[in-house]
Amino acid sequence: MATLHISEVIRQFLAKSRLRDGVQAARIEEIWENIMGKTIAQYTTRIQIIHHKLFIETHVGPLKQELMYQKPQIISRVNEAFGEEVVKEVIIQ
Repeated sequence: MATLHISEVIRQFLAKSRLRDGVQAARIEEIWENIMGKTIAQYTTRIQIIHHKLFIETHVGPLKQELMYQKPQIISRVNEAFGEEVVKEVIIQ
C-alpha cells in the first residue's frame, strides 16, 4: 500500500465531495488580491464562484468596463491559481 501526503488525501476527498464548491468559494476570496492585484481587489465588493461561473461585483463603472475586456485573462488566472478548470464564465455585476 502506497503512502499519500495529507494534501493529496484532502484533494481526493474534495474531488468526490460536495464540499468542494464551498472550499473553492472561500478560497477565491482569499487569493483574489494575488490574482488581480491590490487596486482591483480594493474596488471589487464581492467575488463568488457558483457552478463554474465567477461573479464579480463592483460599483465602479470604469472598472466594470476594464473587467469586461479582461474576461479571458481572468478565467485563465483563476484556473491557474486553482490548478484546475474551476471557472468557465465571468459575470460582472
